[in-house]
Amino acid sequence: MAVDIVYQIKVTLRGTRPPIWRRLHVPKSVTLHRLHGILQVGMGWTDSHLHQFRVGDTCYGTPDPELDFEVVDEKKVRLEDVLRRPKARMVYEYDFGDGWEHDVVLESAVPAMPKRRLSARIGGQASVSSGGRWRIGGYYHFLEVMADVKHPEHRNVREWCGEPFDPDAFDVQEINREFHGRWRSQNV
Repeated sequence: MAVDIVYQIKVTLRGTRPPIWRRLHVPKSVTLHRLHGILQVGMGWTDSHLHQFRVGDTCYGTPDPELDFEVVDEKKVRLEDVLRRPKARMVYEYDFGDGWEHDVVLESAVPAMPKRRLSARIGGQASVSSGGRWRIGGYYHFLEVMADVKHPEHRNVREWCGEPFDPDAFDVQEINREFHGRWRSQNV
């Protein structure tokens, strides 16, 4: 896919201290629907919950007659339509029940490098993938339990998690490999 202009966006999970964030390069012409998929990979989410984008009073997502609010179809809206200049921002909400809200800020628009693959994720801090089953407070409780082998819930939480969890770990190359696999298969 030929890309003329690439947006550098910063995505920060609200309510996290220190901040959990990602810096991504994405085509300015990507639809919000495709951006949702990119954010799922970049943040380590599992795409198992409802989501929406909000700009002012306008919500973008998957129209559903069961929702009690109006949603503009995200498949028909491109990122460049809602973030037009540096410092423009929107909110990406994942999982309406737990309300994981992310600030998405356009940092810059740069020319694409010829013959160079886009990097989905060029930077970030901290992981949320195993903690993405609770509200922020639950995530921090999870971290506390996992860090204390003497905590009465440690054994059960560790079994539930199924693997060691390092909240500071993330692998840019691994995320980019997953992103590029989806890029090819979904023609983002």
